[in-house]
Amino acid sequence: MFIINLLGIALIGFIVWWFWLYRSKDAVAVTENLSIRVENGVYQPTRIEIQANQASTLHFLRVDETPCAGQVIFPDLEISEDLPLNKVFSVELPALAPGEYDFHCQMQMYRGVVIAK
Repeated sequence: MFIINLLGIALIGFIVWWFWLYRSKDAVAVTENLSIRVENGVYQPTRIEIQANQASTLHFLRVDETPCAGQVIFPDLEISEDLPLNKVFSVELPALAPGEYDFHCQMQMYRGVVIAK
């Protein structure tokens, strides 16, 4: 019984870390052909660098059929878009001041960040 409880606590800890605490360290500069894959519970890449004070376009390719993957939200920018399955969908970002801007799905399980430099 003790082992089952211990495994349950470890699993809960892993789930919390994976969905809410884990932050990938990779940053990718945006080019016109960069596509952000929405797959297996993550955005790939999760950290995207863009030019500050210049409008940008992000291209999302959703290959994950789960309902949570169907929407991307940029809360600080008041942008919310539905992502079609297996099609590239472009999200226009306004010129951003230098800083970090989070984006996520509606349940905040898929998470990423745009870094304006």
